[in-house]
Amino acid sequence: MKPEALTKIALFTLSLILINSCGAPSHEGMGPIGKQGMVVSAHPEATNIGLSILRKGGNAIDAAVAVQFALAVCYPAAGNIAGGGFFVIRTSAQKVYTLDFREKAPLAASKNMYIGPDGEVVKGLSTQTILASGVPGTVDGMVKSHEKLGSLTWSAVIQPAIDLARKGFSITRRQANDLNSIKKSLIERNTWKPVFIKDSIWKEGDLLVQTELALTLERIRDSKREGFYSGPTADYIVQQMLESGGLITHQDLQDYQSVWREPITGNYRNYTFYSMAPPSSGGVALKQLLGIISKFDLKSAGHNTVKSIHLMAEAEKRVYADRAEYLGDPDFVAVPVNELTDEKYLSKRADEIKADKATPSDSIKAGVLGKAESMETTHFSIADRWGNAVSATTTLNGGYGNQIVVKGGGFFLNNEMDDFSSKPGSPNIYGLIGNYANAIEPGKRMLSCMTPTLITKNDKLYMVVGSPGGSTIITSVFQTILNVIDYGMSMQQAVSAKRYHHQWLPDLIQYEPTAIDTVSVSGLLAMGHHLKKIGNIGRVDAILIWPDGTMEGGADPRGDDAAKGF
Repeated sequence: MKPEALTKIALFTLSLILINSCGAPSHEGMGPIGKQGMVVSAHPEATNIGLSILRKGGNAIDAAVAVQFALAVCYPAAGNIAGGGFFVIRTSAQKVYTLDFREKAPLAASKNMYIGPDGEVVKGLSTQTILASGVPGTVDGMVKSHEKLGSLTWSAVIQPAIDLARKGFSITRRQANDLNSIKKSLIERNTWKPVFIKDSIWKEGDLLVQTELALTLERIRDSKREGFYSGPTADYIVQQMLESGGLITHQDLQDYQSVWREPITGNYRNYTFYSMAPPSSGGVALKQLLGIISKFDLKSAGHNTVKSIHLMAEAEKRVYADRAEYLGDPDFVAVPVNELTDEKYLSKRADEIKADKATPSDSIKAGVLGKAESMETTHFSIADRWGNAVSATTTLNGGYGNQIVVKGGGFFLNNEMDDFSSKPGSPNIYGLIGNYANAIEPGKRMLSCMTPTLITKNDKLYMVVGSPGGSTIITSVFQTILNVIDYGMSMQQAVSAKRYHHQWLPDLIQYEPTAIDTVSVSGLLAMGHHLKKIGNIGRVDAILIWPDGTMEGGADPRGDDAAKGF
């Protein structure tokens, strides 16, 4: 080899050593980076608003509240003020808080409210009608999180969303297609003509102005919680219920309170993770999945190979079987979290996995314990210069909820009641099976798959991650974490990587196009797996913090998601 070539190799090697010594990854495929702050959300307008709050000196909690209200304007398919969700928050003092602002069943709800005279679930009743709406929790959650941990004034964090609603924004191509596709159902389900119905077709770049929503947000700005749960906005909601046959009353609205809960926490390969406790199943399921898969050498198995897909699918079958049997609202049922996440129990579940053969789902049951979300959710991740971070997942459940817009309020209602078990053993819109633990009861929170998660390493923030996607949320977050920790990917690479999913029933590995090559498909079929190619799985928005404190954003290319830092 020529001396010049040796010199170039030596210089290149030295540059990699210097880069790594500064704490920056050496691989390509990076997402946007920042030192002072990072925002990753489902829409560029919301990301810009969140970043502007950080630039003004607001912390991650201020930015999270601002992004949530902005998404209610610019991402009406899932962004919301009449839905609910979860915040996982880590402060600069290294304290972790989790806020549950999940919707509740109205007081007039009943266990068999979706069951017809024949004893079967009435199709569409829990998804496409106003009876599908749970009592909203988002506004109360935003107020509580800001009052406890925010730094800017309330008006400062909500005003950008008001301005966006009043002035309007240019819709994306995806949004134009969405609005055109639901036009018929919008006309059929609404007692009036909301701004989302247009005489001509929606086109990319069209301006969407939402004056009524702006007025609703102004009431929230001026009166905080009371601007939504009482006064004109509450009157609009209740009037809509009366006109369309819904159940939510003034009493339901006044009674609603979000709840601070203890996080689900655990360790995986020298990293510590914090996620959401029930009524979200996400944290428990993630801890189970990481606990089971830690028993195997996943790195040696390779990324998206027959062996790694088999191991992960087998783990997922068992975890989703446990979910169906045991998980629900802890205020109503005793959820055996400690038993489900016990090290010995997870080792036993791992031992059940055969190295060369799939276990049919109909032979997998929930483990025997000792005594003791169209996928239109949305996720955003935020980190600031002081070490505060928020992992936030919120939802209306289906795309645009039940597609009913509150007259006078200008916002979509949720169809979260479908996340209850309408009938034990009957699947919801995501095909998830539930049991008595998640049965409908007045005032009860429905079970969720939302998995907002924070990860630390050596007591320093390492990753902020989460995803929408209904039943695929848990596995999308699971795979993204493994992509970084086990496979050494950058944040953007981990988010962009193709995904697959198993949820016990139906007994299928569902996978994105090109996620599994034809040779691997044949290998998995030979092991007894059943496979189905589907569309996109999840829309992960995440942040990775390098050792030198630099933040890398990973925005999912499956949507209009955007990551920006400064």
